[in-house]
Amino acid sequence: METTFENSLAEKVESALNKIRPYLVADGGNVEVIEITNDLVLRLQFVGACSSCSMSAMTFKAGIEETIRREVPEIARVEAVVA
Repeated sequence: METTFENSLAEKVESALNKIRPYLVADGGNVEVIEITNDLVLRLQFVGACSSCSMSAMTFKAGIEETIRREVPEIARVEAVVA
């Protein structure tokens, strides 16, 4: 069972991602939260067009990771998971 901290952290992550999702969706892609580990590593996976886009690494670093670090400072690291 998740604790209140884990629930609120997940909600903060989703809220931060929702700020950039419209840009991903506009290009036919999106990002999904795979997990938030016990050591506060956020693992994400690109889906749709983002999963095969040559710009996904730049999108990850400049857009997603920066937004998460700013909005959810509790997250220690953000990782992209390859399907």
